[in-house]
Amino acid sequence: MLLDTASLYFRAYFGVPDSVRSPDGQPVNAVRGLLEFITRLVQDHAPDHLVACWDADWRPQWRVDLIPTYKTHRLAAEPTTEGQEEVPDTLSPQVPVIAAVLDALGIARIGVPDYEADDVIGTLATLHPAPVDIVTGDRDLFQLVDDARRVRVLYPIKGVGSLQLTDEALLVEKYGVTGSQYVDFAVLRGDPSDGLPGVVGIGEKTATKLITQYGDLAGIQAAAVDLDSKLTPAQRKRLIEGAAYLAVAPTVVSVATDIPLPTFDPTLPTEPLDPITLEDLSDRWGLGTPLKRLLDTLAQAGK
Repeated sequence: MLLDTASLYFRAYFGVPDSVRSPDGQPVNAVRGLLEFITRLVQDHAPDHLVACWDADWRPQWRVDLIPTYKTHRLAAEPTTEGQEEVPDTLSPQVPVIAAVLDALGIARIGVPDYEADDVIGTLATLHPAPVDIVTGDRDLFQLVDDARRVRVLYPIKGVGSLQLTDEALLVEKYGVTGSQYVDFAVLRGDPSDGLPGVVGIGEKTATKLITQYGDLAGIQAAAVDLDSKLTPAQRKRLIEGAAYLAVAPTVVSVATDIPLPTFDPTLPTEPLDPITLEDLSDRWGLGTPLKRLLDTLAQAGK
């Protein structure tokens, strides 16, 4: 089981009231909420291995160099508007606490310089020979769904107790594309939440129709310059005008699958790696009940 950790603690932050605080009054709603999420995931899905994938760089320069608008909205200090996110000030201070707690528990936490958690997930999902469940609220990771390799995405609907089990059949039903076609679909459609403009005038339905007709982005671009193709004049014009974007966007949207990973042990821990540090963290941040539930669940999983 691979956790898109930031996606989950962001969701936990907004799902647990910020009135949940440490003994000295600091918000710990994201910390406690994430612990509850992990407990529920282990209880419901019984993974043999668990990795908390980490954003060592949430906005890698190499992606920004290709598309300068990539995630620019997350740099802004303005209030959140539709299609945008803003990391609240009370969330950022909780992130080091989350890291320390995961490390003390012995849950593998993997981040790689110059790469996002998505890239860690992509590499681990590609390397691991057994079934893989990816837990994320980021639809871009649907590109990794692969029935043949038994890779699926568990997409939270309401917390992690209600998950959309995303396999190839669901992708085809919901979007009309397979996992291997999802990058081309996302590139054409664009994604304001990630600063990806897409091709003007091409939404989800048109993107699906074009991929169905021409197979992939290369086939669509070939059709754009083929005057005998069945593209409408407006589609042809927009695709040709968007050629510069289409040349770089697949690299930005595609998760890396071959990044260098540090040595780590993904085995689900049955007891804390550093119980003394964990106890100190629990006392300092008031993690009591959620942490105990997780420790009890991990111990039970080892039996």
